Amino acid sequence: MPTDFPLSATSRLTRFHSIATPFLFILLGVVYASWAARIPAIRDALQLSPAQLGIVLLGGGFGAVASFPLAAWLTGKFGGRRAAWYSGLGLLAVLPSLALAPNMLCLSIVAVALGAASGCFDVAINAIGTAHEKEAGRSTMSLLHAWFSLGAVCGALLGSAMAGLAITPLIHFSVASLLLLPPLYIAYQALPPDLIVHAESKALFAIAHGPLVALGIIGFCGAVAEGSIADWSGIFMKDQMAAHDGIAPLAYAGFATLMLLARLVCDRLKDRFGARRIVACGAVFAAGGIFIAIAAFSIPLTIIGFALAGAGFAAVFPFVFSAAGRHGSTALAAVATFSYSGGLIGPPIIGFLAQGWGMQIALGLIGVMALAIAITASRARWLE
Repeated sequence: MPTDFPLSATSRLTRFHSIATPFLFILLGVVYASWAARIPAIRDALQLSPAQLGIVLLGGGFGAVASFPLAAWLTGKFGGRRAAWYSGLGLLAVLPSLALAPNMLCLSIVAVALGAASGCFDVAINAIGTAHEKEAGRSTMSLLHAWFSLGAVCGALLGSAMAGLAITPLIHFSVASLLLLPPLYIAYQALPPDLIVHAESKALFAIAHGPLVALGIIGFCGAVAEGSIADWSGIFMKDQMAAHDGIAPLAYAGFATLMLLARLVCDRLKDRFGARRIVACGAVFAAGGIFIAIAAFSIPLTIIGFALAGAGFAAVFPFVFSAAGRHGSTALAAVATFSYSGGLIGPPIIGFLAQGWGMQIALGLIGVMALAIAITASRARWLE
């Protein structure tokens, strides 16, 4: 029949559409964890002190925060689909450049570019995710963020394998970028125009105000926690626990794995108990995991502690971004700006504290941040 081919093509497009949005979250997780997994190797190659590495990480955080006005403009003007395509290309182009930096200054500059690309990509895919949630008529954001965690698990395990096989970060990052490029293009082509979300405001700078501040505070503390664990857990494993390069990334892999598993059920828990209760209780659980990890009794117990923290922090970003996204892409970028400023100052502060007081005390700050999330979430009415 003459309609067989169009129907078949439509069916294939529908299938691609169903996996396009999850893949974008996976891609961000893979890139994020790939960089985190090779930080110890890059640090050793450039012989950076904890304070110097903190400055490099400051560059990444600065790039992310500074990019959010651009992210709001891109998503508002072109929609999440095209914004994700443009920023995704930048993200994959910058990743191998991290391994080419000959000194701390160049690495810091590349880190700024990586932060900017990842910030724009993050806002774009969360705008797509918010539109998907509205279309579904139920909570789905946690499941989408679970795909990010899956990507982070894969990226961390790949980084562990690459480090264990003594494969250089340059080859690792280049292969990852080349493999992720074709699926990124397929996902971009598969997303339909009706998922594009236009900004309600033409303001270039998105600043959280009013009830959005509470969401921003929760996101801020969550970004401090997640960013610091991603950037410093491997260093903690190597320096404090004397773990091998191939073992050190397993701390973040454990963190991301339990975060993935928890996010698979967070949407159902939210529908039953409410977002405020889930985020608050999870944050208390995360604080316990952090304190177990920094006790440094053994390598397995430290990995378990970081993994428990991953489960506790699982609901923070999905529920904060879902709540902000209901008020449009500009509100989403405003909360993201506030939130990811935690990624700007968190990892460098950990580095400076580690330089003067030791890594255990420095990472103890994450446990304090988790308790701050619990207190704020219990009172944040807009989180529901």
